[in-house]
Amino acid sequence: MSEQTSIPADPELDPTASYATDQSVIRRLSGLLRATAGTRTSYAPATGQPIADLPVSSEDDVTAAVRAARRTQQTWRRVPLAERAAILLRYHDLVLDHRHELVDLIIRESGKARKQAFEELAHVALTARYYGRKAFELLEPQRKLGIFPVLTRAETRFVPKGVVGIISPWNYPLTMAISDGLPAILAGNTVVHKPDSQTPLTALRGIELLYEAGLPREAWLAVNGDGPTVGGALIQNADYICFTGSTKTGRLVAKQAGERLIGCSLELGGKNPMLVLRDADINRAAEGAIRACFANAGQLCVSMERLYVADQVYDAFVTAFVDRVKKLRLSAGTGWDVDMGSLISKAQLETVTRHVEDARAQGATVLAGGKPRPDIGPLFYEPTVLSGVTPAMECFDNETFGPVVSIYRFSDEAEAIQRANEGEYGLNASVWTRDGRRGRAVAAQLMAGTVNVNEGYGATFGSIDTPMGGMRSSGLGRRQGVEGIRRYVEPQAIATQRLIPVAASHGLSDEKFAELMTGALRILKKIGRP
Repeated sequence: MSEQTSIPADPELDPTASYATDQSVIRRLSGLLRATAGTRTSYAPATGQPIADLPVSSEDDVTAAVRAARRTQQTWRRVPLAERAAILLRYHDLVLDHRHELVDLIIRESGKARKQAFEELAHVALTARYYGRKAFELLEPQRKLGIFPVLTRAETRFVPKGVVGIISPWNYPLTMAISDGLPAILAGNTVVHKPDSQTPLTALRGIELLYEAGLPREAWLAVNGDGPTVGGALIQNADYICFTGSTKTGRLVAKQAGERLIGCSLELGGKNPMLVLRDADINRAAEGAIRACFANAGQLCVSMERLYVADQVYDAFVTAFVDRVKKLRLSAGTGWDVDMGSLISKAQLETVTRHVEDARAQGATVLAGGKPRPDIGPLFYEPTVLSGVTPAMECFDNETFGPVVSIYRFSDEAEAIQRANEGEYGLNASVWTRDGRRGRAVAAQLMAGTVNVNEGYGATFGSIDTPMGGMRSSGLGRRQGVEGIRRYVEPQAIATQRLIPVAASHGLSDEKFAELMTGALRILKKIGRP
């Protein structure tokens, strides 16, 4: 162990002097990694306490893992769909059975509050149940219209792509690690997975429960290490890549995948807007904004960083919102009474601090928060509300990914929609109104992959039957719903022709066949055939 990670002598006086996790658990979970290139220490962000020394993977480890997964995939793809679906349904129950352990692990690795950690667990269970129940509807061969009625039988089959590489982030270390892989294995693929090196244990425990549910061990393999080395090797070997992370890194992933002509799905950054219309329920909107802005200390791709509030309700909303922000309970504790936890890293804390100080220096008003809280933990920052933010300020159109939100007044609804659509991102948006129909009409004008009416993100996030992903620089492809599983398959068309070919035959000349085809096409249009 390096000098930096050596254990101080007195754990009673220094929380960093002992490990935060039972080392027998660490040894068991470490055994799931394909890794031979040394070790790396992870730390609990809320306290700075070391969690684990975990082995790190080399490029050769990744190559070997993909090779093993590819061998297993040849057998796994032939396992009956009903058996694959049953594994997901058993997994649903196992996740719920182990909810306390999983939530504790999420809190320890990510520093988030318990209520937000539970959201992850619920989302994994919802995803497992949805795909387990919808397996046949989504993956069974589908009959299609043939060129000739009766004479042509056409169908579409769904062929698994092979080995899916998943690169998952630290901010939601359970659901972003596991939920994207569940439809992949259901579709007959195998997975090689690189969880973020700051939060690998949560992902490994989730994978271990998949084995307990009946998944073959080499159908989902894990590697560990930095993005350029381990992630890069995964992109160079897998048959499809699923990535969640920053837009900057997403562009690199897309470029590397494109060079190999393999597909990828990318959920990337967002500078998400929330619109509070003039007829909104003020208290409900203010409470919803708290969750939308400060869940996981704002470290959520779909969290709100821009609030646009109608003139008619601006003063009342700001009063209600700021009052609630000031009452939020920040803590490094693990109980249900914690409202907001820690940032994940020193780099995140530096970004948040820089954005707030830049805005303050250029004339923005801090309505709440505005400073770090080292008295609570090394990486805590107060939930912060800014007004008077201008385009010259760094936080205006750059994603902060922290507990900072800018609030703006609007007088014209069309103007608010236009402002919400500005910038390069288009991941999530939120609209608040007492009139659901009006809210949906506004939502339809917003350039975002998901829009929640009278919710911040939970309605679309939890509705697994709907697609979730970004427009513009917020990503490619979708998770959830039919789109979330079809990204992992190659549609294959099979058509069987009966009695006559699709060509001149039985003594017909090509010219006569063309005339008959012309007549047939006219008749088919007349009778309403697509």
